[in-house]
Amino acid sequence: MRRLRRAGRKLQRFGQLGARRRGLLIEAALWLLLARVALLAFPFPTLARRLGVFVPPTDERVANARRDSSTRDAQLAEEIGWATVRAARHVPFKAVCLPQAMAARIMLRRRGVASVLHLGAARGKDRPIDAHAWLDAAGIEVTGYPVAREFAEIACFV
Repeated sequence: MRRLRRAGRKLQRFGQLGARRRGLLIEAALWLLLARVALLAFPFPTLARRLGVFVPPTDERVANARRDSSTRDAQLAEEIGWATVRAARHVPFKAVCLPQAMAARIMLRRRGVASVLHLGAARGKDRPIDAHAWLDAAGIEVTGYPVAREFAEIACFV
């Protein structure tokens, strides 16, 4: 019974959102699903070719992508970040940092907003290595933030 009430409250809150935000949440949930399926179905090198150009963090294109932005792009990046992170909490599968970054990157690309997908690694507690992905666009921290200090940035997709 409690579960049913909770679902009802979530649906009510979803209905109270504006049409634009509802649309972004639905789109984010769909892209999260596709990203999750892609990560399960294909090896990462195959997916990497679709994510963009693989560059080191020191590449000037990374800095340029952070600088080249308009107010419209920053607003879009903020809205898409909100939708992606929010949708990831409510989808019935695990949507961690990499699927979130991939979904938000696709959503931004469809709207003509440049973004940088960062990959980092740290010495793991339970495993030899922990990995993390985060995305920024138009000077906005879109997904995967805050990034823990122990993560060293390895590479980026621009």
